[in-house]
Amino acid sequence: MKIRHPFLLKLLSLVGYIVLRWWLASLRLRVRSYVPGFDVSRPGRSKPIIFAFWHEALLMPAHFMGPAYRILISQHADGDLISQVCRLARAGTIRGSTTRGGVEASRRLLRASADKHLVVVPDGPRGPRRQVKPGLIHLAARTGLPIVAAGFGHERPWRLRTWDRFLLPRPGRRVRLVLGAPIHVPADADKSELEIYRRHVEEQMHFTTQLAEQWIETGSWSAAVRAIAGVGVSPSAADARVPPQFGRMRQAG
Repeated sequence: MKIRHPFLLKLLSLVGYIVLRWWLASLRLRVRSYVPGFDVSRPGRSKPIIFAFWHEALLMPAHFMGPAYRILISQHADGDLISQVCRLARAGTIRGSTTRGGVEASRRLLRASADKHLVVVPDGPRGPRRQVKPGLIHLAARTGLPIVAAGFGHERPWRLRTWDRFLLPRPGRRVRLVLGAPIHVPADADKSELEIYRRHVEEQMHFTTQLAEQWIETGSWSAAVRAIAGVGVSPSAADARVPPQFGRMRQAG
């Protein structure tokens, strides 16, 4: 349903913001981060990073929203309400995507990257589900900011019958977040190298998501690491400049 009336949009945004903050505050969230020097509770004290979340977990970044972030939101009508909610949380928004408003959005993201964390949904706004689009990799190459793959695990969540199987966490349940080691994309990477990095980021996003889900299922971080230690998720060896992030994550676990 498209909401166009400004007053109705603001009213629904305010109600949605209040409900969302209560809802997310009830969750029992734990975080495992492999980002050196980054404190989830104090993002403004850390160097800027590009956080990548799957579209299905779009509600969850709201848990960390604040003035230290700039969030890329599509220009589709569905994004109007989300944008209003983000503003209430004092998080800046940038409207656009790789398909609509991409040029202006890229310019604003480049300006914001000087002192803000960027939040990007690489399989949005219309999929395919859990597939990283090239725009995220180009953004990292142009800004010089590292990409951090974020994976969520939820305890018995509700899922909508949408293209992304959108997640609705059950109030009061456990949620686990895994932030992968930063991935730096060289500014001079050519087309073939950018594709290698795209696949690498996609693999890491699958891995952090799988690790967070195992963390929920087993109830133990060490058990989660053991459960998937044998999964073949090593990045391609075709480019020596791609760091072996997955190996470092296993050792740290």
